[in-house]
Amino acid sequence: MTVIEARGLRKVFGTSIALDGVDLRVDEGRILGIIGPNGAGKSTALNAILGLTPYEGELRVLGRNPWTERALLMRDVCFIADVTMLPRWMRVSQVLDYVAGVHPRFRRAKAEGFLAKTAVRPASKVREMSKGMATQLHLALVMAIDAKLLVLDEPTLGLDILYRKHFYDSLLNDYFDHKRTIIMTTHQVEEIQDVVTDILFINRGRIMLNCSMEEIEKRYLEVMAHPEHVAAARLLAPIHERQVLGRSILLFDRADRFQLAALGEVRTPSIADLFIAMMGNEAGESQGAAV
Repeated sequence: MTVIEARGLRKVFGTSIALDGVDLRVDEGRILGIIGPNGAGKSTALNAILGLTPYEGELRVLGRNPWTERALLMRDVCFIADVTMLPRWMRVSQVLDYVAGVHPRFRRAKAEGFLAKTAVRPASKVREMSKGMATQLHLALVMAIDAKLLVLDEPTLGLDILYRKHFYDSLLNDYFDHKRTIIMTTHQVEEIQDVVTDILFINRGRIMLNCSMEEIEKRYLEVMAHPEHVAAARLLAPIHERQVLGRSILLFDRADRFQLAALGEVRTPSIADLFIAMMGNEAGESQGAAV
């Protein structure tokens, strides 16, 4: 089943192009990580998917038009924004009461189970919580709703490293069941390396890369070249080169692993290194075009 399908998705704010002809397909049971610099179009894409902003082009989410059928769509979608917006005067127990009363798919016992692993207590008021604790409450509420699509915009913003790890473990072990679909944006690129099934790089409203983790492992290789083999490695047309502790690390797209192994230590690049390489290449091309 196709959960999200976009064709020629475009959004303009005045003279600024937030989305520039985006084509996207996300199938059921995938975890898509959307990565891009600030202003790249990540939040605009999520807002279009959630029916929060009009757009040009074609977009279907769970078979529905999100702009004209948002009320129906939101029965099957949960969303966590990068800024929690819970009523500050409520106690945690009152928040649980409210969500249980308005959402038929909310499982209170599951939310309470998530919160039991935190410092959030039923009698606590939202206004008395730290930013991290408020985020924990918000995450517990949303993850306890039986939704077909979960959309997370910087879900661990403001959390310490221990709870970020706990959150991703809970996401995979307690929430994801290969039928639900998850989309997330994050700046914590390294932390989602082993969480996502697919990666999308976006910059200036355009998709720079959209592929599965399996494809990344097959397609991209980097080699830490021995000093005497750096020149030979450069002749194989790497897409990026960086220096680490005086050694040259070269990144290749669809290169021969055995050929690279003769030049140095070969490995699959991290998502972070691949992202930096692609963004760096685009910046260089843009500067060249400007000149």
